[in-house]
Amino acid sequence: MENSPAPLSRRRFAGLSLAASAATLLPAARACAAAPKAELLETKIISPQANYYHGWPTLTRTEMGELVVVWSGRREAHVCPFGTVEMMTSHDDGANWTFPRTVYDGPIDDRDAGVLETANGILIVTTFTSLAYAPMVAEGGSKAKDPAWLAVHHRITDEETREGELGCWCFRSTDGGLSFSGRIDTIVNSPHGPCQLADGRLLYAGKELWTDEKRIGVSVSSDDGETWEWLGEIPTREGDAVKEYHELHAVQCASGKIIVQIRNHNAANKGETLQSESTDGGKTWTVPHPIGVWGLPSHLLRLRDGRLLMTYGHRRKPFGNQARVSTDEGATWSEPIEISGDGIGGDLGYPSTVELEDGGFVSVWYEKLADSPMAQLRQATWRLVS
Repeated sequence: MENSPAPLSRRRFAGLSLAASAATLLPAARACAAAPKAELLETKIISPQANYYHGWPTLTRTEMGELVVVWSGRREAHVCPFGTVEMMTSHDDGANWTFPRTVYDGPIDDRDAGVLETANGILIVTTFTSLAYAPMVAEGGSKAKDPAWLAVHHRITDEETREGELGCWCFRSTDGGLSFSGRIDTIVNSPHGPCQLADGRLLYAGKELWTDEKRIGVSVSSDDGETWEWLGEIPTREGDAVKEYHELHAVQCASGKIIVQIRNHNAANKGETLQSESTDGGKTWTVPHPIGVWGLPSHLLRLRDGRLLMTYGHRRKPFGNQARVSTDEGATWSEPIEISGDGIGGDLGYPSTVELEDGGFVSVWYEKLADSPMAQLRQATWRLVS
């Protein structure tokens, strides 16, 4: 286990009138406030199975104070057919973790995992299924003669049936994660899953993955994740292609406004986080706009004092993960706070953060380290001191 305490240094909108007014309501970029001072208390690896590649985790804190982390596990590489949805829990704010248990192992690759406990105590775990590995097992592919890859791929022998396994899913647990429902279609996907609104609805900001349109927007559930319906589309900025928007996450502010952040791969502001807002419960959204943050994808958290915290991967030097704070419901964001900055390359990130009872924070992300060919889960405990 690594343990290195150190101080911190630092993805066609129906309401055209809303889209037209966004430019006047929202400047192209926002000035950054000074970064709050922060202290890093501990950084450590929490993966108990170093022989596997761990990818794209999400962390949440339950009403009872338990930490729950989920991820895509039992992998061989960033792209492979072996992915499953794995889960661990901690009863002591991340000091110790239970051994992983498998939430879902479908017949094809199960990827990015999100998690949320609803106000009614229902645990919601999200994922999506992928065939990105399939060209590698096709004739002439790099894994065309690999027995393990072929064995997984041929768990389904009919190609049409295999493609029918593609989807965006959630699983519900009514017993604290001891057992889970079958998979439920959530319409959209994004790595960190949905958030809960003040009116009790679950709002899932994400992207349609297996449709021709691949819209970005939000689906909602009024029954704690048992059923989902499309609510509203997020418009595309002029000159952008919606296919280059990815990996959204949402949070509701104290005023009721909802903020969504988007991983952007369009030429304008490529590699930056874009932001969109809704003031009508998620039905309509402003045109996405830059906020002056290079890094992605982000995870959003509303703190007990009403401030917003975003954490995100930083895939250029210093390779690692950063955080920013907003005191004005996302109108402006602080300068970056470094959570980690000692990465060896860009195969890392997807941090998510929870606020502890004492006001401190725990963040978890995945990272390929110098001494291991397999990416591991890494955790930081830290606090803001001003």
